[in-house]
Amino acid sequence: MLTMQFHTHFCTSWPRCVVQSGTRVKCFTFKKQQIHCNKMAQDSYNWLCFSFMVFAVSAETCIPNSLQPSVPEKLKAGFIISKVNLEHCMNKDIQLSSDDLDFAVQRDGTISTLVDTSIPPGGRTFTIWFEDQQSGQKWKMDVIMSLEPQEEQSTKALKRAKRRWSPMPFTIKENGKPPFPMEIERIGSDSSQNYSVNYRISGPGVDMPPVGLITVDPKTGMLSVTRPVDREQYPEIIFQARAVDPVTGKDRDDPLPFTVKIEDVNDNAPQFVGGLKLSVPEQCDPDTIVGTINATDRDEVGTPHTAIRYKLLSGDDLFAINHLNGRLITKSTALDREVKDTHTVLMEIRDMNGAPEGLFNTATATIQLTDINDNPPTFSQKSYAASVKENVGQGLILRIPVEDKDLVNTPNWKAKYFIKKGNENAIFRIETEPKTNEGLLYMNKPLDYEKDINVTLEISAENEAKLEHTSATWATVPVNVNVLNEDEGPEFTVPNLLLRVMENSPNGTLIGNYKAIDPETKSSNGIKYSKVSDPGSWINVGETTGDLKVANTIDRESPLVTNGLYNITVKAVDSSQKPATGVVSLYIEDVNDNNPEIQSKSLNICAQNNNLGLTTLEAKDKDGDPFSSPFSFDLGDNQDGKWILKNIKNETAELHQNKELPVGLYTVPVMVKDLQNKGELQTVSVRICKCYGGQCLAERNSSAFGKWGILALLLSLALLLLLCIFFSFACATKKEKVYIDDATDGMLLKSNTEGPGEEMMNPNLKVIPSAPAQLYGEPIISNGSGQGTLNSNVFLNNKIVHTSREMINEVALSDNYNGTAHMFGGNNYMESAQYSETWMTNGLFIDQKLNSYLTEGTDRYAGDIIHSYGFEGKGSLAGSVGCCSDLANEEGLEFLNTLGPKFRTLAEICTKK
Repeated sequence: MLTMQFHTHFCTSWPRCVVQSGTRVKCFTFKKQQIHCNKMAQDSYNWLCFSFMVFAVSAETCIPNSLQPSVPEKLKAGFIISKVNLEHCMNKDIQLSSDDLDFAVQRDGTISTLVDTSIPPGGRTFTIWFEDQQSGQKWKMDVIMSLEPQEEQSTKALKRAKRRWSPMPFTIKENGKPPFPMEIERIGSDSSQNYSVNYRISGPGVDMPPVGLITVDPKTGMLSVTRPVDREQYPEIIFQARAVDPVTGKDRDDPLPFTVKIEDVNDNAPQFVGGLKLSVPEQCDPDTIVGTINATDRDEVGTPHTAIRYKLLSGDDLFAINHLNGRLITKSTALDREVKDTHTVLMEIRDMNGAPEGLFNTATATIQLTDINDNPPTFSQKSYAASVKENVGQGLILRIPVEDKDLVNTPNWKAKYFIKKGNENAIFRIETEPKTNEGLLYMNKPLDYEKDINVTLEISAENEAKLEHTSATWATVPVNVNVLNEDEGPEFTVPNLLLRVMENSPNGTLIGNYKAIDPETKSSNGIKYSKVSDPGSWINVGETTGDLKVANTIDRESPLVTNGLYNITVKAVDSSQKPATGVVSLYIEDVNDNNPEIQSKSLNICAQNNNLGLTTLEAKDKDGDPFSSPFSFDLGDNQDGKWILKNIKNETAELHQNKELPVGLYTVPVMVKDLQNKGELQTVSVRICKCYGGQCLAERNSSAFGKWGILALLLSLALLLLLCIFFSFACATKKEKVYIDDATDGMLLKSNTEGPGEEMMNPNLKVIPSAPAQLYGEPIISNGSGQGTLNSNVFLNNKIVHTSREMINEVALSDNYNGTAHMFGGNNYMESAQYSETWMTNGLFIDQKLNSYLTEGTDRYAGDIIHSYGFEGKGSLAGSVGCCSDLANEEGLEFLNTLGPKFRTLAEICTKK
């Protein structure tokens, strides 16, 4: 088993001791302190007496007198028994050692086993010695081990593990001083008792960084350090040791890791960490925290080497610092930014709790005082003055500067201005100029010299922020505003004059007087008046007097009157031609000059089976209260009990049938009177009619057609008549003949007339040139060129036929008709006569129809109801044979190849037999 060897010092001197009970010894100090030493044997007597001497010399120790840990019966090498609390000995350089070679104690107070050992049933005790390297003082502590309570043993068989070395860590100081190499510790293996072994090491500190720091003597196992080592770079080094056969190199024991702790020495001075620029509000109270100074030390944490103490070397009249945590605070209230805005303090940080031998550093901290509003704005003058012209409406009249010691462009510096006095009429306003912080005084309204020659204002200046840590108050300053006189025009006594006048007052009635005066002379002399606006020309204004008189009838119900008020504008001009205007509002008092009037005098009642109908009468009166509603409704005389009025309310009344009446139009006289019993008899037309969907059928037809519909119908008929006349003239014009190569030997004119050609003249149709002149014109008298006048009498089958307007179409389309009108001259035909007479007849029919609409009564529509008609069958194949039905584009002659039954009759007439 590999072990570590320690040296133990013994002391044989002892004081007087008393043995009690044969096994326990009680030692009394001169201060009558007693210590119980649990030594089981008499040979521990000397140790107890020595302990008495050590503790008698030391009045106060940082080590407890004893430790009493409980341990298992079997202890393996490396088993940690306990740890001594050395916190109270941090300021002492203490060397620890054990008087029992089976146990070791490390620098941090950890107690562990070096070899496998066992504890007897009665326990086991050994002593730990402590020595202060600086003072040389020594004292001890007893470690009294007792067995832990035995647990029930397992029934399973225990398997024996292979023995191996398990050493405790050992330490070396950093930055060791020569000579090197320096022996530090010896390692050994239990196998060396039976075999010859060589020791080998590897790993960090050997063949890994820091390479070559630790070496071993292969024969003896003595470890040595070859050079100084820096703990801050290598806090500990763990390498591996082996015990091998010198010949074969075979391991005689399991490889063992060794830990070498580098013991710290105070070789690093503390350093400042973080910024050293701090800030605190000015005028702050004492003990206000400015900030915390941070520092660090590279030495081992938890040792005096890193116990930093803070100290101020300058500025301690205004500031103080906490020695342990570096917190910087204020000590005085005399921190004024306006006097000095930046302070610097020199600080020291020293380790070893500030001991003189501790390492230290210094630095300068900058403390900026932040601004607070402890200075109000002040005016540079004791008073200010400004001059303005009267009647000047708006504009800047004065700049008022202020001074403020606080930080510029902050709420502590920015000023706000207020007019405390003299601005009761809101004539002035004051604003802040952002860049200069000046107060800008403006005019809101004009001043009148005749009323105010001088105005005194009191203006105060404040900051946006509230005042702090000061007894000062907001400053005020007086401002005198002088008003300069200006020549100004006249002024009406009041800008708006209200007068009352009765409507329908006689012309020339004096309503009132509206005068203006000169503000400077306080007189109306030389002022002339005229009207600017008078929409109804109801008022005359006296040119020199300003009298207002009625010029025309004043009607309260006129649309020029709003809520009973009528306004006129009057102008006044003084001798210097300076004008002034004013408004006269006339409140027109109502008179009862309007009768109630029924709004709708044409009403309908739907006829209902066995039910009497009704309708509602509504009346309105242009007059106001009390010359208006509620109205009274009464029926006129000679009603024969047909009608009755019911439910008369305010402006309405219901007109009921008193008995069943036939469909038709009735007139009902109704007397309507207002609240003052003023009214007249009015006639209402009531139509009783059959209804469809709640509406009279006659009304439905009329409303569907309407006056605009009738006008559209007349225009359409007129356009149709003009179009037909145009085509009739077009057809009457002689056209160039177009011969068709067809079996019918027919000929078609380009005018599309259906009359026969000259070669197909029927001899049965002759023109009588001697016909009477009173029958629709004269006979056509040819001049040889085919021109002449039309004779309305024609021969039809050797009879004279009168071509009247009513019969012209029947004659033209009769089965007996087989001829045409004859033109004197022999070679021309009377195509135009047929068309002219046809359209004249149609025009006559249209005239009669339109006259019937104008002359017939409205009751004609009562019979215009829906009727059912018989089915008339399908239309003929030929369609319409009207005069214009075949008028088509002259260019489309394709139909000549397929003449249908429509032209059979004409073909039979026109074709030679």
